[in-house]
Amino acid sequence: MEEITDEYMLEMRAKTKQYTMMILKDGPNSSVEDRDKIVWEHGRRNHSLRRDGVLSIVCPVLDESEIRGFGILYVDSEETRRIMDQDPGVEAGVFVYEVHPVRSFPGDSLP
Repeated sequence: MEEITDEYMLEMRAKTKQYTMMILKDGPNSSVEDRDKIVWEHGRRNHSLRRDGVLSIVCPVLDESEIRGFGILYVDSEETRRIMDQDPGVEAGVFVYEVHPVRSFPGDSLP
């Protein structure tokens, strides 16, 4: 493995940009009768946000925890809250969310 120098670390750090991480959790209405329909529309909206370049990474969580998914958005925290407040799952109380400002490297992607 190639050595990572302090100079390289500083160079890479300067290339980071700010993003917002959104963590989606079960909401108070997570067991409503039409949950599947609501979640389907939530997914449709995620695809639209991906297509528009706003939602860079979206990952549903597959275990049995209270966390249902997370996403990295290419907008600030305030705009992320505005977007999430209009999400069909959040509006229905199926989901609640947390928002955290983060930094990362532009161009990073999943393999």
